Amino acid sequence: MSRSQLASSLYLGCCSHRERLSLSGGTASLGLTAVVVLTLCLGLTAVVVLTVWLVAVVVLTSWSCFSIQGARLSVSSTMSQAESPAGVDPGALLVRLLDLWTCKDLQGLHAEAWRGFSGLGEPLVGLLDVLAGCPGAQRGRAATLGQVVLGEFQRWRGAQQPPVGLEGVSGALVPALQSTALGLICDSQPGYMEPLLDIYQLHTLHRTLLLHHVTHLWDSTAFREAAMLATKLDLQADLDMEKMCVPLVLHDKFPLVEAYVKSHPHLQEALVSMLDAWCTPHFSLDTLRSQYPAVCLSKHQADLMQPKLIIKHVFRLMDKFNIDPAKCSNSVHKRKLDSLRFLMAMHFREGRMSEENWSDHVQAMVEGSLELQVYLVECVCRYGSVRQAAEWARCYNLPRNRLPVGVWDTLQSLPPAQTGVAPVCGASPDCWSLSPDDGQRYYQLPVARGNVHFLSTLQQLESCRHTLLQPGTVVGVDMEWRASFGTGGRQRVALIQLAVAGSVFLLDLCAAGFSQDPQTIRFVRELLAHKSILKLGYGMSGDLRSLVATWAELSEQPIKVEGMLDLLHVHQKMQMSRRGCEGGRRGVEVAVWGGGPEKGLSLLVQQVLGRPLHKQEQLSNWERRPLRQRQICYAAADAYCLLEVFWVLQKDPAHYGLPPDLCSIGPAPTHNSAPTQEQRSQDKTARDKGRRGGRKMKDPEAPRVWAVSPRSGGGDGVGEGEGPGQGEGPGQGEGPFVAPQELRVVCDNMLQGLGRYLRCLGMDVLILENHDDHRLAAKLARTEDRVILTSGQPYQTLKSQVGEGRCLALDCSERAREQAVQVLRHFRVRPTPHHVFSRCQPPHPPSHQENMPLPIPSPSHQENMPPYPPSHQENMPPYPPSQQENMPQNITPPHSPHSRTWLNPHSSNVASRRHSIRAGGAQISNQLSLQLF
Repeated sequence: MSRSQLASSLYLGCCSHRERLSLSGGTASLGLTAVVVLTLCLGLTAVVVLTVWLVAVVVLTSWSCFSIQGARLSVSSTMSQAESPAGVDPGALLVRLLDLWTCKDLQGLHAEAWRGFSGLGEPLVGLLDVLAGCPGAQRGRAATLGQVVLGEFQRWRGAQQPPVGLEGVSGALVPALQSTALGLICDSQPGYMEPLLDIYQLHTLHRTLLLHHVTHLWDSTAFREAAMLATKLDLQADLDMEKMCVPLVLHDKFPLVEAYVKSHPHLQEALVSMLDAWCTPHFSLDTLRSQYPAVCLSKHQADLMQPKLIIKHVFRLMDKFNIDPAKCSNSVHKRKLDSLRFLMAMHFREGRMSEENWSDHVQAMVEGSLELQVYLVECVCRYGSVRQAAEWARCYNLPRNRLPVGVWDTLQSLPPAQTGVAPVCGASPDCWSLSPDDGQRYYQLPVARGNVHFLSTLQQLESCRHTLLQPGTVVGVDMEWRASFGTGGRQRVALIQLAVAGSVFLLDLCAAGFSQDPQTIRFVRELLAHKSILKLGYGMSGDLRSLVATWAELSEQPIKVEGMLDLLHVHQKMQMSRRGCEGGRRGVEVAVWGGGPEKGLSLLVQQVLGRPLHKQEQLSNWERRPLRQRQICYAAADAYCLLEVFWVLQKDPAHYGLPPDLCSIGPAPTHNSAPTQEQRSQDKTARDKGRRGGRKMKDPEAPRVWAVSPRSGGGDGVGEGEGPGQGEGPGQGEGPFVAPQELRVVCDNMLQGLGRYLRCLGMDVLILENHDDHRLAAKLARTEDRVILTSGQPYQTLKSQVGEGRCLALDCSERAREQAVQVLRHFRVRPTPHHVFSRCQPPHPPSHQENMPLPIPSPSHQENMPPYPPSHQENMPPYPPSQQENMPQNITPPHSPHSRTWLNPHSSNVASRRHSIRAGGAQISNQLSLQLF
């Protein structure tokens, strides 16, 4: 490049930079021209030219900023002098508010703000001047000064008579005020949006200006603020849904996306269709990111863009927005493929599903889809036999070129049969009672077949009414519906089981005339609302949700439930008592605590009655009519076992660690739902107080009541009271504390830091390696009676393989210390200084521990470190130095394998080292105790 070309490019760059800074006037132009001309005349080198250009840019930028600021001050001064009466200077008010904000004097700030607002000649004009000078977000501050000022202004405004508003401002000034207020809504001040929309009535601005500002926010990568503003001003119809929502989906902000398309059915359908299009095998995240280069994704956010997770969102939104599954063909097809694999494993590998049930489900799964029918034949050929695959191929009349090798030849050799009839090979006889072997292993219904009544007419229902609706009656309630295996659609109840002593009544909700009759609905509503009738169930919340989905009348007039005892809560209480019994803190012995892989109601029946339920018909097709005898027997046993469990527990509740009044056991609070903004703020405040230390607490030794229980349906959760005396109701905050060594856990490989932290607290912890499969955690939990600590997707799989309440899900994005606090709260573990690092000490008798040499850090001896004695290598600490960031903070581990020196056991340094270890343990214990209890 020649010197003249270089000078020309520099001049054009300076001019473009000047234009971006909105510089104008002859002085700036002459200054830039002079720089280029002097450079050419003096014949300077490129380096000197570049230096001169940079200096010129800096000078001109500074001059521009000062000029613009001066112009703004001049305009503001002119507007105040011309249109506002004399009053408090907004600039002086801002300085005083900043001083009080810096000193954290919120009371003084409140008083000064109210005085200042009252003294402003034009409060709405002065407020904008104050907000324009407020700083943005600051570290350690939950809110900004601008948010506090806006909050105080709204309270002050509401206290005025009449309230301050745009009605008192001259009409010519209103558009300017609204435009200025709209410009203050940006990503650096997200808390301004709601107050400014209300105070300055921004919805009355011209729609073009509002759309322009939303576009400006989006172009400046403020995707969240752009979507929020468009939602609040109802601008969705004039914006591109895909452009607005894709960055939010990539950033995993689905609640905001759902709020954006709310009340817009066409946008809801477009959103679900867009997500469904991402579920094809040809979808590429890189291609999508190239279309939105301004969207920056973290590794975690990129990992969330997996087809399996996207499909979950598609099905959730389909159900929420009531969208036809036919419009989400990719997601439905992929989910059905997964369901077919599950059915193959259940039938061929595990044998937990009969031939009839399996055949019913696969027919419904592959109906109308050639690809799924071909896949079914391939799976049957792989897991079953070629003859079975040929029979299914003949059933669907599949073309020869789509069949696996050998199936077509086998199909030609089959005897003639009707096309379209599904084969059922090896069907077991349909008999009422269990086989002798199964009768010895499983619970049997102690009711004769003649006392199990199948009701499908109103006349039959009338006889049932007289039997059930009697005060003092105890009724076992259960419901059955067809399993959808996650393929969409709401689960509608097909059968309601009602059991009383000696009889069982089955209400057929698949009989159209019977199920939709008002008398049937009125009978069920009356039964559930009767206070004098004790209803027994297990996990009734899920049954009631399905019942509401079955009858729309229950949504319009919510169902009232009285006199209900959910045995799931009783079972959870028993599990808590079991942990207390094993810890040696209760004088209660539980009679039966076996169960192996059983879970849910089957586990409760095994623990109380000695034998589990026979669950082979659990996943059967409950919508088929007529029902098989084994289905009827299973349905009746599912309801009648509730009565027998209740009778046994009622005779001796203390034997099972339960209170005398079983009906007093209520649900324990869980974290199934997302916490509200207020709850998150309270939790953050409590954590901040804990980090600053508990010395300011009035009584750090006062006991806190924590309500702990597993989640309904096999999950786990923790609920906590807010202070002493709360959560003391039935089933809440009861049960003893346990010592750390009494809790045995296995940590998934995603929580290795948590495992090391808990081990430092004295717990018996097994930690999976990175290459270990998640299923190993379930195997260890079953064989060694451990609790699983996991995170993310493996939780759903692992919790189904262990007993009730034996799997806890944690947030892997939190620090190990925060995760440990959740574990201690959930299992009511109280560590003491004696427990901290107790598992890191060599297991020598107490009389010899004082003479044991302790390895201490000694940087000066690291080059000549003697190794551990061979006899002590098994006691090496299980955590490498590279991962000691997950150790308790401010505490040096007593054993550091890469920094140690063996000392004379009689040396004074050993005693001081022991003292520091014990002091460190006491510090950790006190900090955790203050945060927990």
